[in-house]
Amino acid sequence: MKSEDTPFEGGPMDGRVLPVLVGMTGHPPKTYRIPVPGTEDRPPAVLVYRRVPRERTGGLGFARWKYVYDPEGAARRTGRRRPWSKPGSAPGATPGRTPDDAHG
Repeated sequence: MKSEDTPFEGGPMDGRVLPVLVGMTGHPPKTYRIPVPGTEDRPPAVLVYRRVPRERTGGLGFARWKYVYDPEGAARRTGRRRPWSKPGSAPGATPGRTPDDAHG
């Protein structure tokens, strides 16, 4: 697999450059999560960084990316719906039936 050296800005990783695996399109992931183990003083946490375009510095014109620290990123993820989940489905609901089916 191919990787690209990607800079990190803000948070505990500020100023570091890490090799990040890129996908088939040549882009790194949109979010980069770094698990931080807990200690006696603090619980475990997850650092979340978001991918943003980097300023162009010349070269061949390839898209370059950097990661910016998102302190509220872990909290934002909890309410996220998956694209394949059914809208309005509730636990215990009868699958495949809608309120309109009752009339016909």
